[in-house]
Amino acid sequence: MVALQAPAQGREIYPNPERAKADLAAAVKLATQTHKRILLDFGGNWCGDCFVLDLNLHGEMNRALLDSNFVMVHINIGHMDENADLAARYQVPIKRGVPAMAVLDERGRLLYSQKDKEGEAMSRTDPRAVRDFLLKWRPERAGCSTVMVNC
Repeated sequence: MVALQAPAQGREIYPNPERAKADLAAAVKLATQTHKRILLDFGGNWCGDCFVLDLNLHGEMNRALLDSNFVMVHINIGHMDENADLAARYQVPIKRGVPAMAVLDERGRLLYSQKDKEGEAMSRTDPRAVRDFLLKWRPERAGCSTVMVNC
């Protein structure tokens, strides 16, 4: 298992909380055009596990799989006091901790939410758990097998 370190302090993954609804709307538009799914990542820039998840998502093992199948939206929950309405809308219980994720279809309909902290290993140091999650929730395409990444 490869251990990942959180990036240097000051790097921000999650944009200003006020951008969440506009970012989500833009993601639905892009996902509809590109036939991708939408991956919602609820977290905060103060969260070490959120940085580890981001490294695992965008690392060498998973970047191509993420980029070819998903439109990523980082939703800033502040200090558990921002975007609670979006978390509730997508059945993501942020009070249980972050990072927490949801997967939407290309039209913005909920397919998966991390209601019971399923996938908790993704926020740790296992990029394989992230890969398994991405493979499970990527859109189905004709001629693709479960092991093909850029499909």
